[in-house]
Amino acid sequence: MTGGRPGGSQERALGLDTLVRLQRRRPAPDPGHRLSLPDGMTVPLGCDAVAVPDRLGPLVVPRLPRLGCVYADGSHWWWIVPSDSDYALPWPSPAHYAVGALVTGPARLIHRPDGTVPYTPPIPLYLALCRVTGTAPDWSRAVSA
Repeated sequence: MTGGRPGGSQERALGLDTLVRLQRRRPAPDPGHRLSLPDGMTVPLGCDAVAVPDRLGPLVVPRLPRLGCVYADGSHWWWIVPSDSDYALPWPSPAHYAVGALVTGPARLIHRPDGTVPYTPPIPLYLALCRVTGTAPDWSRAVSA
C-alpha cells in the first residue's frame, strides 16, 4: 500500500475554494468588455454583474430595497453586484452571472444610485429573481440523501 489510500492512489481531494479559483482562471471564449461605471463610483468589493431578460427587469425593481447601477442592452438588464456574489449560490435561470461585469454588446446605464457605490444588494436581488421566475431559493430546496 502506497500513499495514504488503499490501492496505492495518491489522489488529493479538491475543496470548493480551489474549484472556484480554477473555474475563474479558465479563459473565456469571448471576454467582451466591462460595463463602464459612472464617474465618481467606487468598487471596494470588486464588480460582477447579473443579467436578466429585459421582460423581468421591471418585475424585479419594486422587490428591491436599493438599486445600484442598472444597465440595459436591448435584451437584458444588467445589475452590478459585488464580486463573488455567485459563490456557492446558483442564480435562477434565466439569469446570467457575469464575472468582472463583462458583457458582449453595448449597454447603456438606465439607473444610477445616489452616492458612490454601484451595487445592488445581491441577496435581495437573488430572492427577487427567485420570486419572479418561480424558483425556490437554493437553500430552501429539499436535500436528497
